[in-house]
Amino acid sequence: MTYVVTERCVDCRYTDCATVCPVECFWEIEDPAMLVIDPDTCIDCGLCIPECPVHAIYTEDELPEPYQEWTAKNAELFGSGVNCTEKKDALEGAKTLEEVQAAEKEKGWDISEPGGT
Repeated sequence: MTYVVTERCVDCRYTDCATVCPVECFWEIEDPAMLVIDPDTCIDCGLCIPECPVHAIYTEDELPEPYQEWTAKNAELFGSGVNCTEKKDALEGAKTLEEVQAAEKEKGWDISEPGGT
């Protein structure tokens, strides 16, 4: 099992998760503008999940249906990025959790939060 960064991170790119990762598995990519996880480096420790302000990180087996494609996208995209280990400012216009949840509801999605909440 690996951890997966989902679409919730796109155009936000909060880096709180990367600062707690003991194996430096987060990669900053530009297209789309977000962080992704190198699945071969991730040790499934779970430290990153509570750090993400928009709850963009899920375990692979808890990944909501609308975000299933992000497992493959993380594996595909991390190689085009730059390793991220330090806190940086989020992107200008980064959404709040409430804004992310509202956008999901507008799409008709009923998304559970990481950890089943």
